[in-house]
Amino acid sequence: MEFKQLGSTGTRVSPLCLGTMTYGTPEWREWVLDEQASRPFIKKALDAGINFFDTADMYSKGESEKVVGKALIDYAAREDFVLASKVYNPMGDGPNNRGLSRKHIMHAIDASLERLGTDHVDLYQIHRFDYDTPVEEFMEALHDVVKAGKARYIGASSMYAWQFAKCQEVARANGWTEFVTMQPMYNLVYREEEREMLPLCADQGVGVIPWSPLARGVLAGKKQGSGGESKRSQTDNMTQKWGLGAAESDDAIVEAVREVAEARGVSMAQVALAWVAAHPQVTAPIVGASKEHHLDDAIAAMDLTLTEDEKAKLEAPYVPHQIAGHE
Repeated sequence: MEFKQLGSTGTRVSPLCLGTMTYGTPEWREWVLDEQASRPFIKKALDAGINFFDTADMYSKGESEKVVGKALIDYAAREDFVLASKVYNPMGDGPNNRGLSRKHIMHAIDASLERLGTDHVDLYQIHRFDYDTPVEEFMEALHDVVKAGKARYIGASSMYAWQFAKCQEVARANGWTEFVTMQPMYNLVYREEEREMLPLCADQGVGVIPWSPLARGVLAGKKQGSGGESKRSQTDNMTQKWGLGAAESDDAIVEAVREVAEARGVSMAQVALAWVAAHPQVTAPIVGASKEHHLDDAIAAMDLTLTEDEKAKLEAPYVPHQIAGHE
């Protein structure tokens, strides 16, 4: 694989990032794979040249970090992979077991490192913006995490562009560590990040690592809801909550993906993923894999170059969508 710079840093990552919410324990969500079923996907990713792995403390309530950390350390030298995790979502019932308070960040990073079996993560990300904690508090706490050697860089995930800009300015004004990555939801049926967030990242030299590049399977032609072919499509209510695939324009986009895929003799997933990866600001789409062909399609998509006519066909049906995924 042709490696890319992670934002404006000197660290180089594969053009695909393996997302690991699918790995942990089915006790958390029934579509999650246990450790034995998860490890082959992590090994296959490493063997294919993927060196970038994204997890979060809240995935399987910490079990994902345990599974992913153990597999990576078993299969590769620590310097040979780039490991990202996240903080924000509830990890317990207590009032301080969530959010971005200094108290929780300092506890959460230590807990994540213990589960991951390493003394540092390469990228520590805030999973969402915390309206209840001053920006100055969590940006200084994240800076201290970096200065303590527990994280090499920090990043953020879905939020409004003004919130991201405020975080960056607070860090800059105080000489603290700034975010080097943004992880937004971005795909052919949800392109609202093109309005402000992606231009902001381009201007500031921030790497973009989009989540849900296939719109939770919608762009791969997978039926959602009770008629879905997988446990996740049958039980994952976030697709409906965010309105992915719900608009008439979305149907037209899915059909365009299907037509381009059939004309090229490739899968719909490859076409949809190749479109995201081709955006000049995108560093590495985050892909999930619970079946072998998921990873095969993702890897193959990196060698698929869409023509300008194909891109125009895929993009033409899009209409503005309500902001989603920030909660």
